[in-house]
Amino acid sequence: QVQLGESGGGLVQAGDSLRLSCASSGFTFSTYSMAWFRQAPGKEREFVAFITYFGRADYADSVRGRFTISRDNAKNMVYLHLNSLQPEDTAVYYCAARRGADRVTMTSGYAYWGQGTQVTVSS
Repeated sequence: QVQLGESGGGLVQAGDSLRLSCASSGFTFSTYSMAWFRQAPGKEREFVAFITYFGRADYADSVRGRFTISRDNAKNMVYLHLNSLQPEDTAVYYCAARRGADRVTMTSGYAYWGQGTQVTVSS
């Protein structure tokens, strides 16, 4: 059974940092590319960051330079380091998994999803 479980969200102030974690099981993690998406209230889920199974990363323009995605294939974990957080970063953050190394930003391109973790940034 495939499982993705996010953790690390919380309530922070503008300018603070957080590290989100996503624990994966039930599939061959080292052969899947992983991504983080987020969904703010009343908005569609949007792409945040992507990392291939061999470690190549890419980001949405809105977070490039502030967020860093990483993975540990030995632990079946993917992380998202969020720095210089702003109120507009407030959202539920989801991790997702897909086969292949293509940079895919559409939610339909991902086979597996976690339940999400809430990040709230106060001004």
